[in-house]
Amino acid sequence: MKTRIEQLRALFAGAGIDGLLVTGATNRRYMTGFTGSAGMALITRDEALLLTDFRYIEQAAQQAPDYEVVRYDDPYAILNERLQRYKGQRIGFESHHVTVHELENIKKAGGDAPPVEWVPVKGLVEQLRGRKSEEELALIQKAVDITDAAFTYILDHLRPGVTEKEIAWKLEVFMREQGADGLSFAPIVASGPNGAMPHARPTDKPLAAGEFVTLDFGCVYQGYCSDMTRTVFIGQPTAEQRALYDLVLKAQLAGVAAVKPGVVGKDVDAAARSIIEAAGYGEYFGHGLGHGVGLDIHEEIPRLSTRGTVVLEPGMVTSVEPGVYLPGRGGIRIEDLVVVTEDGCRVLTKSTKDLLCLPS
Repeated sequence: MKTRIEQLRALFAGAGIDGLLVTGATNRRYMTGFTGSAGMALITRDEALLLTDFRYIEQAAQQAPDYEVVRYDDPYAILNERLQRYKGQRIGFESHHVTVHELENIKKAGGDAPPVEWVPVKGLVEQLRGRKSEEELALIQKAVDITDAAFTYILDHLRPGVTEKEIAWKLEVFMREQGADGLSFAPIVASGPNGAMPHARPTDKPLAAGEFVTLDFGCVYQGYCSDMTRTVFIGQPTAEQRALYDLVLKAQLAGVAAVKPGVVGKDVDAAARSIIEAAGYGEYFGHGLGHGVGLDIHEEIPRLSTRGTVVLEPGMVTSVEPGVYLPGRGGIRIEDLVVVTEDGCRVLTKSTKDLLCLPS
């Protein structure tokens, strides 16, 4: 099996480069294993260097055994020094991670006669990150298992009078106690009218009978993220409320069923969106169906949306999360993480998607 360094080098020709300077923090971690907060990786056809400062030399040596660790006081001076051996070659930089100021510093380090030609490159490492290895999938599954356990736990605390903020805090504490390193993102706990906001922040609003409560949360386990959403009801829903929940669930199941190798992201989105549109609620589902998940909670590969052009491949992990949001009334979202397999997909999230009606 090719190493990540070898896989990246295999992409150089297509990108028209002889090497790549990796500065994006997540990409640097993916390529090297180094989790420090400062440094850059330079990968050429002949070398794999990890440049960092005094604080991280020992850590870098332990975490990145496949790299020559180079200490710097001035990163740009060291970079220029090492690039002298590659005079005239084309070295890519991550244009989506390098600021204008940083690019100026990189170029200035070479003086009036830069040793290399700098070439803007976008998404090269992300292309590799899109397909997860079995080791990565095992870490994602562990993170998902923690969120599943958290959902089961929090059901006993969802009752009238408890505030959204209190629920969010309980979720965080529980997930950390179960071994999570941190949160994938700030939990969303949205009850009643607040559920109409897809990314509502928890407030001091108390939960109340007769309302939906949307819970969207995830954790990080050894660097890898999870993400799940469930919507429950306090008390007994009306026929209209139950029908709306059933509609979102039908769309979610259709989206999951559409995930398979060779399918384009926008077609998976359409499989779920068409069901909501046919029921007359299309204008109330205004976000994409799903996004990639891995070292980052939102990854571009794959993207399930009306503009999603990535063709799904085995090993890709994505969320499937349709929703309907009615201003002033509330909202419903249901989300699983799935991994694309050789003949379809496997749902990583195990929590029930039946409508749970909790005591009021």
